[in-house]
Amino acid sequence: MKAIRRFTVRPVLPVALQPLSELARNLRWSWHAETRDLFQSVDPDCWAASGGDPVRLLGSVPARRLAELAEDRRFLRRLTVVADELRDYVTGDRWYQTQTSEPPAAIAYFSPEFGITAALPQYSGGLGILAGDHLKAASDLGVPLIGVGLLYRHGYFRQSLSREGWQQEHYPVLDPNELPLVPLQETGGSQARVDLVLPGGRRLHARVWQAQVGRVPLLLLDSDVEENDLGERGVTDRLYGGGSEHRLLQEMLLGIGGVRAVRTYCRLTGHAQPEVFHTNEGHAGFLGLERIAELCDRGLDFDAALEAVRAGTVFTTHTPVPAGIDRFDRELVAQHFGPDAELPRIDVERVLGLGMETYSGGDPNVFNMAVMGLRLAQRANGVSLLHGQVSREMFSGLWPGFDADEVPITSVTNGVHAPTWVAPEVFRLGSRQVGAERTEDAMTVGGSDRWDAVADIPDGDIWELRRSLREQLVLEVRERLAASWRQRGAGTAELGWIDGVLDPDVLTIGFARRVPSYKRLTLMLRDQDRLMELLLHPERPIQIVVAGKAHPADDGGKRLIQELVRFADDPRVRHRIVFLPDYGMAMAQKLYPGCDVWLNNPLRPLEACGTSGMKAALNGCLNLSVLDGWWDEWFRPDFGWAIPTADGTATDDDRRDDLEAAALYDLLEQRVAPRFYERGQGGLPDRWIEMVRQTLTHLGPKVLAGRMVREYVDRLYAPAARAHRALNPDTARESAGWKARVRGAWHRVKVDHVEASAVPTSTAELGATLMLRVRVDLGELAPDDVEVQAVSGRVDSEDRITDASSVPLKPTSGPDDEGRWIYEGPLALDRTGPFGYTVRILPAHRLLASPAELGLLAVPSEETGEGAGVLMR
Repeated sequence: MKAIRRFTVRPVLPVALQPLSELARNLRWSWHAETRDLFQSVDPDCWAASGGDPVRLLGSVPARRLAELAEDRRFLRRLTVVADELRDYVTGDRWYQTQTSEPPAAIAYFSPEFGITAALPQYSGGLGILAGDHLKAASDLGVPLIGVGLLYRHGYFRQSLSREGWQQEHYPVLDPNELPLVPLQETGGSQARVDLVLPGGRRLHARVWQAQVGRVPLLLLDSDVEENDLGERGVTDRLYGGGSEHRLLQEMLLGIGGVRAVRTYCRLTGHAQPEVFHTNEGHAGFLGLERIAELCDRGLDFDAALEAVRAGTVFTTHTPVPAGIDRFDRELVAQHFGPDAELPRIDVERVLGLGMETYSGGDPNVFNMAVMGLRLAQRANGVSLLHGQVSREMFSGLWPGFDADEVPITSVTNGVHAPTWVAPEVFRLGSRQVGAERTEDAMTVGGSDRWDAVADIPDGDIWELRRSLREQLVLEVRERLAASWRQRGAGTAELGWIDGVLDPDVLTIGFARRVPSYKRLTLMLRDQDRLMELLLHPERPIQIVVAGKAHPADDGGKRLIQELVRFADDPRVRHRIVFLPDYGMAMAQKLYPGCDVWLNNPLRPLEACGTSGMKAALNGCLNLSVLDGWWDEWFRPDFGWAIPTADGTATDDDRRDDLEAAALYDLLEQRVAPRFYERGQGGLPDRWIEMVRQTLTHLGPKVLAGRMVREYVDRLYAPAARAHRALNPDTARESAGWKARVRGAWHRVKVDHVEASAVPTSTAELGATLMLRVRVDLGELAPDDVEVQAVSGRVDSEDRITDASSVPLKPTSGPDDEGRWIYEGPLALDRTGPFGYTVRILPAHRLLASPAELGLLAVPSEETGEGAGVLMR
């Protein structure tokens, strides 16, 4: 029979065991081995049955066992030590507290998903895992972050396979009371709520739940409350589900409701109000509108409020393709704002203007969330060096006239949280070498360029560790594969072959990620006969473990999975290649350490970063990847292999895939497998072990989330906080007024004439100097409003300046009767080869974060004459 109502009955812990509740509710246990070991010792069987979830464990342990533990002095001593250590971790000074500058008092970090632990399944892929690692690293460093997201009642889907290998989705209902969450409560004991106004005066209510991620609170908004109608209750039903209006409401709740939740949290707890708001991808971009509305309520007009909000906002883009950006119909957005809906104090046209694609090739009838994110943030970044370059080119239309490398989007390369992703055996090996405390500091705070202590670990210890991790993966794969086949309808009698799947002494390759087409799950199947030869090689076989989920609406991705599954089902190779369904954090934590090689073969440059290879590298796994994302930045042949790309314009898609697959097979056959199986005099694969050592020594410190968060603090958060403090109401009005005046007058600004003293012929000597004299018309503006620059550098075959550098020129006279000014200055010929220069005029103000911020510049017209851009060949 089916229950008519479900609720959770919580155990009453004996007084002596009360600290267990605090330990279970702080998600630091997900990356703190001693805390997990303590919970496992409560009841090993219940711990295994709970999937390593302390909250579920405590709900299932028999009362008599709890009574025993309350009298067990040895257990109580361990409990006291672990509980005291958590309190020290949460309250003590860490890296952030030692900073001598004035860093932000608090930072609010908004993301549509967070991958903290499998026990809180609120993530779908890399974006969420990155956000979770960001919070954990911020906690380890003592950065006063407040995380903000949504609580999805179905999370992301669970994946299984049909007998035919077709992906099937399941959406188990999550009960917040069974998750490591507590309700955020008002002083009277009621649960804290936030409301949004919907069209027609309806309301969307959401309650606020809190997860504690070490030192960092994570606020999650949940619309499944009785006050909502059925449609509104389903707003937070599942991650990345529903149609356009459903997604719009999710993003309004995340951004607008999220700011209101942060204000409520700070009011109730006394936490410092954020000085910086970080928008992790465009989904949370509406947070800027809510903050503008707050300032308008305090007397600022829209333009001044926009300036103040921009100063303290950081926007991170994660997508390298326009198709990956959320875009809504302009009229749909208009319906949800204004007098009869949300933010009635703000003119709807101002809202729509923030997301309008005003650039060449843009669609004026759509509202672009990334465009709004960039317009509402004074600082923006991509997530790898290459992705920063791609992003500057992709969004250059917002800064017309500027070269792509001047677009104000920088990059902070992603990192991964080592304590989460490093196998305990790897950590113990490091601890034996340099001590547990130094190992923990190296993996969390980071700061060094190399982990030189790895050089002292004996070869035999490294190889023994790698084989042990591989053997653990083999057992894990067999267990998961058997479960998958039972879900596909196989009987136990059919599954005897699974005991022979994979071999702990065979070169093991891992490939696991989401399954959009650009990640090319099936590139390895391009020549199935050749792949089969590699898998079944009599002396140097390989084995491959594959996992990944396709979006529920992506039938193309599902077909790719089915194609791979059908190949892996072939009795000839099924002991050498497997597909594991339901890829998630729990599987990943076994998969990364157990693989020898991590494979990544996306279409370059469509992988923004690709952090799975970082997690593998931290465990001594070597990367075999296309030069994309982070691998493009840090690849060296000492610790991995680069798959050549066939990206010439004359190569069609099929031909490109054929060429790159052939290059992959060649690498595996001629370089990777021979290196793994080659033995030195001591019977060990010396050259392979050296590559593992180089991976740990050189990549280890680079790929840390601690390094990433410290970069965010130094390069983005601290400057944003300083800009936020500088933009008080008066300076915000000043900045807005100045920008309006400059925009209104810019049509009159032009370069009138350029001349150079001693203009050379077609050649000149290195080290020579030209004296430039430029006449400019500033219209209604004054020299204090602009900077006149000489821009010079090498020129290409079409006379475009590359590798440009700029120097300011100084006003020497003016204005004349026609309002024109003379600027002069020297230009050094500081490089050889084809050389050219031009001049330009840019807006200039002390409150600008970038000369390109307004997207305005003036350059010489063709009529100005050759003197405006002398070329020397």
